[in-house]
Amino acid sequence: MANIFMSLNTGVSGLNAAQIQISTTGNNITNADSNFYTRQRVVQSASPAMNTVRGGLGTGTQVDTIKRIFDEYAFQRLQDASASLENTAYKQDIMQEIAQYFPDLENSSIYNDMTNYFDAWNDFAANPDDGAQKINVVNLAKTFAQDVSNVGTMLDDLQVEIDKAIEININEINSIAEQIAAINVEINRIEAGKDAGITINANDLRDHRDELELAMAKLINVNSHKDNLESDMTVDRGITDAGVGYYLNIGGINVIDGTGFHPIKMTKNEDGILSDIYYEMEDGRRIDMSDRIYDGKIGAALDLRGRHYDKATSKFLDGTIQQYIDNLDSFANTLMHTTNNIYSSSAMEISNTDELKYLTANTTLMNYSNEIQNGSFDVIVYNNQGTEVARKTINVNGTTTIDDTTYGNSIVSDFNSNSDDNNDNNMQNDVNDYFSASYFYDQENQVGTFAIIPNQQRGLYSFAIEDNGTNFAGVVGINKFFDGNDASSMSVTSDLLRDPLKLHAYSKPVSGNNTVANKMVQVQYNSLTFHKNGTSIENNETLEGYYRFLTTQIASDTEMNNTLHKTNTSLFNTADEKFQSISGVNTNEELTNLIRFQASYGAAAKIVTTVNEMLDTLLTLKN
Repeated sequence: MANIFMSLNTGVSGLNAAQIQISTTGNNITNADSNFYTRQRVVQSASPAMNTVRGGLGTGTQVDTIKRIFDEYAFQRLQDASASLENTAYKQDIMQEIAQYFPDLENSSIYNDMTNYFDAWNDFAANPDDGAQKINVVNLAKTFAQDVSNVGTMLDDLQVEIDKAIEININEINSIAEQIAAINVEINRIEAGKDAGITINANDLRDHRDELELAMAKLINVNSHKDNLESDMTVDRGITDAGVGYYLNIGGINVIDGTGFHPIKMTKNEDGILSDIYYEMEDGRRIDMSDRIYDGKIGAALDLRGRHYDKATSKFLDGTIQQYIDNLDSFANTLMHTTNNIYSSSAMEISNTDELKYLTANTTLMNYSNEIQNGSFDVIVYNNQGTEVARKTINVNGTTTIDDTTYGNSIVSDFNSNSDDNNDNNMQNDVNDYFSASYFYDQENQVGTFAIIPNQQRGLYSFAIEDNGTNFAGVVGINKFFDGNDASSMSVTSDLLRDPLKLHAYSKPVSGNNTVANKMVQVQYNSLTFHKNGTSIENNETLEGYYRFLTTQIASDTEMNNTLHKTNTSLFNTADEKFQSISGVNTNEELTNLIRFQASYGAAAKIVTTVNEMLDTLLTLKN
């Protein structure tokens, strides 16, 4: 039955409840500036009544639990917005850096170097025997080639840096996932117990888990699934928190199953580039993750670097930076091969090409390089007075090889064929009587060398290659002005750098001839075919037009990403504002609550004081 001590206990329950309310509110206020903290509310209800009195007698109040004000759906929107914002922010940083490689400044750009280079050839064509003009052409060509090489190298280096960042970030993903799995163990342990009928919520651990999950979302597209979502409108309309079950996946692949953690793995190629990002099943099967990662910083890095690596060419098959590298390589290779093709028409006494990788004797030339086309070229022999003494036409088609006649003609066999090239019924004064061609292929190193050497004493005769659309001489480098296999390796040949006076403007070796120099000047106005590396994709443009296409694409991609980044910033701000309105600490609101709970504590204390006075009265009556 009811007694005075029950009344005292009722007051004490109010004191305890108010004290917990004040402590929780104080905790909210002191954590208002914490990096990731979800405000908390005390769930309080009436203690079970005593039914020994008609209508039931209340026994005070009790604290059921302390809940955090958290909306899972608002948090998921914040996660998605964070991933998208980090994705475009990282791309913005990289794209702005790339744009600096292609300045549009009047005196410091590849375009300016190219203009100066062709102006030098024009001056040289007007004075083909002037040594100063030769030096000027070589020096300006060196500057031009060096700037192209520098940009190509910087793009290559940037791609490698991004690759290293991907490795670091994936290791970070695994570290975070492992921490979350460990937190889940603690959450399960704490929330599995009961304390005097009070539901225990590991609020701080859940906050830490959400903080780690949000950090992971900034790196990669994650999707978490939490069982037994609960809503409690009696406390706050924003509560939609989770129960025990927890799963986190990346691209549909679970990396966390409750308390279990499954890492993402990586492998590197011999050159140190990450070629495979995968998830390994228990039976050892691998699931490629490259196409499953599309958002966050890692998604942006994969978009920039490339996702699919071709070990045969040591290049990525996709990726924004790889596209820029391919475009710049196409620009450099077309310029180098076109220039070298023209320079091969300048008479020379002997030729030994540089090493030609993977060009076996029986490889068809058009399969070796998509720049070699159907057509023909003439081999012209001059005597030392500059008079043409022999000419031979060699055809190139889809079956032509460098030195194998099994299925078609070959360059070596056609060059060395004993034919009456001059049609004068004299078999002793043709091209093969003055020069011989040969090809040596090193199977171990997979490189070959093509050579044309004189049959007589050097200095008596010279030869030139006059091309009719094949580009053969320029691709293999029979007489080179430029060296290099791509933009990053582009340079003027070391022979001309050592002695610029070896540069020739002529086709046939006579003073005043400027045929080759005039052809070089014309290159800037010609429509050339630019081949994208490793594909059949072609662009027909002038050098200036293609370079502007390259830089315009970079500018367009940068502007498009900047626009998307502004949108993502706005979406993130909206999502963050929504999340903070639900879970963030409002100090004004908390201070108001503090005053209210202080009043509750004072009121409960008044109950205790009143009961105490009643006890004093009762004891006085007894005395």
